[in-house]
Amino acid sequence: MVTFYTIAKTVVKTILTPAYRIQVSGLEHFPKEGGVLLCANHIDNLDPPVVGITSERPVRFMAKEELFKTKWMGKLMKGLNVFPVKRGMSDREAIRTGLKILKEGQVLGLFPEGTRSKDGSLGKGMTGAGFFALRTNAAVVPCALIGPYKIGRKLKVVYGPPVDLEPLRERKASPEEATEAIMNAIGKLIKDHS
Repeated sequence: MVTFYTIAKTVVKTILTPAYRIQVSGLEHFPKEGGVLLCANHIDNLDPPVVGITSERPVRFMAKEELFKTKWMGKLMKGLNVFPVKRGMSDREAIRTGLKILKEGQVLGLFPEGTRSKDGSLGKGMTGAGFFALRTNAAVVPCALIGPYKIGRKLKVVYGPPVDLEPLRERKASPEEATEAIMNAIGKLIKDHS
């Protein structure tokens, strides 16, 4: 079925892939079905569309609610499968939406650092990623974006094997521990592919 999302994905892919010489690897690790929590490092404003065009499945992202303030921007965000989150506080509605996405077998994309890295190095992850990972049985797929974002320079997008969080789920580990395991997996991808 042709949707606004699929049209936008095709258009954006046609523009960004040659411009940044996007090179994708590890797609074999991405589950073909079932809930997936897709966690990537955050180095540029273009990270969400780049993750969206390189994933073989549609990705739902959270975005700061400020992006939904104007009517046309809100419609655009919804058409791109994006839902709002209030930053700096616990947003129950966004949490419910995220859990629903995963439980319905869809892909939820997160940037656990919560904000872009100023120098490209991997920052500390926020507990939201660990919370979603522990509260659902979704596969947790790490993704490394290895830049820089410069026209004509190669940009690597590396998907890693799902992070095994079963031991943490069994012993009822904290979201902090789960987030740390996810960030370590992203860090390893960056190290191995830089």
